[in-house]
Amino acid sequence: GAVMACPTDSGYALTCRLDDKAAYDKIKQIRALPDSHFMTLLCHNLSSLGHYAILNDNQAFRWIKAHTPGAYTFILKASKSVPKRVMQKKRKTIGLRIPDNVICQSLLSSLGEPLMSCSLILPDETDALADPWDIRDRLSHQVDIIIDGGYLWPEPTTRVDCVEGLVVET
Repeated sequence: GAVMACPTDSGYALTCRLDDKAAYDKIKQIRALPDSHFMTLLCHNLSSLGHYAILNDNQAFRWIKAHTPGAYTFILKASKSVPKRVMQKKRKTIGLRIPDNVICQSLLSSLGEPLMSCSLILPDETDALADPWDIRDRLSHQVDIIIDGGYLWPEPTTRVDCVEGLVVET
């Protein structure tokens, strides 16, 4: 039931368990996000990604396999394992990532399930928080866990839409 500030390969993210609606609502409150905001699932590996997404395109599969782990967000058709509140409603899609960060990978491996996430950008700010001490000072009363992965310069992920055929956006 915890909300966590977790290091990833693209900076810090707010994360929680996929099935925890209360934690999901808390993340939306911290970030002041609308209901329509697109969440991302952090997955440990390609097989766990396959449990939450439908991937029928061999070209897309090969591309994903060649570029993971890494700072990519893959937009895929959501499987029935994804709660409706998390997926993009009109297209029934979900963003999935396999991050290339040792701490995040260890956490995902230990949990044995993905984490729902969004970048750690506070309301009325344009840049994600990068310093774990700053995160602690500003959010210790709102999040349950802060994992110190050191200073992480936030870099947005490259977005790859695998639903419309490999459309890459940076």
